[in-house]
Amino acid sequence: MIPVLTTPRLVLRGFEARDWDAFAELNADPAVRRWLGGTVLSREQTWSQMETILGQWALRGYGLFAAEHDGRFLGRVGVLHPADRTEPELAWIIAEPFWGNGFATEAAAAVRDWAFASFARERLVSYIMPENSRSRRVAEKLGAVREGRIILRGFESDVWVHLRPGLGVAV
Repeated sequence: MIPVLTTPRLVLRGFEARDWDAFAELNADPAVRRWLGGTVLSREQTWSQMETILGQWALRGYGLFAAEHDGRFLGRVGVLHPADRTEPELAWIIAEPFWGNGFATEAAAAVRDWAFASFARERLVSYIMPENSRSRRVAEKLGAVREGRIILRGFESDVWVHLRPGLGVAV
């Protein structure tokens, strides 16, 4: 069962077939995909991505939410944890028309708080390309601390650490 999270402006819920068109549009936008390796995705690849997102919920009990504002699909935000990663990632992607409105910060804060309340994890990480100043600002607003830099799937990424409240400062 995928929970529904709400914030003052957003609903975060499981993906549904009705999200396909808007999610495909987001995945076809080079400005958005620049921060995800640069490759735009087709409609069919987007459908497969939705299947993977839903599968992670079944396998791990957490995953990515579809984010919406006033009934409009904004993007995806949640806890991404592919098999090749040792730590779960607090991840967000918002469609370009909605950039600059604080939606990513609001959604990611809600997911972070839910994840720490629901699972015995001491930390989440966010992998952000160094040039992605918008996502870096989101991580900073969330109180994350830059831990270092890695190569992730062929791309240089900064590792931002979100600690469970009460654990102190990441080093």
